[in-house]
Amino acid sequence: QLQLVESGGGLVQPGGSLRLSCAASGFPLNFYAIGWFRQAPGKEREGVSCISSIRGITNHADSVKGRFTISRDNAKNTVYLQMNSLKPEDAAVYFCAAGSTSQAMCSINRSSYDSWGQGTQVTVSS
Repeated sequence: QLQLVESGGGLVQPGGSLRLSCAASGFPLNFYAIGWFRQAPGKEREGVSCISSIRGITNHADSVKGRFTISRDNAKNTVYLQMNSLKPEDAAVYFCAAGSTSQAMCSINRSSYDSWGQGTQVTVSS
């Protein structure tokens, strides 16, 4: 059974950076599309970034384009979300998720994913 564990969250000032990690066990991570999602209090869970299986095609929500980068280290079976120029509105619990999609694309729609991690808190505040 695929298990995902997020880490790397914390408190950062506006304009700062964080790198989140999504470590997988139970199956090679590059066989799956991996998505990062976030949920702020009182809001719906929204897709942030994703990376497709095998080919590693990436996709980002407009709100994070140019600031967030998703990448994968197959040797470590880990997907990363590098977050730069953080804003207060980026504060949320961040989740990674795994789903089965084509190698040529990935979706940031939560319905495309069926295995989820427990989340890691990101706080952006001065």
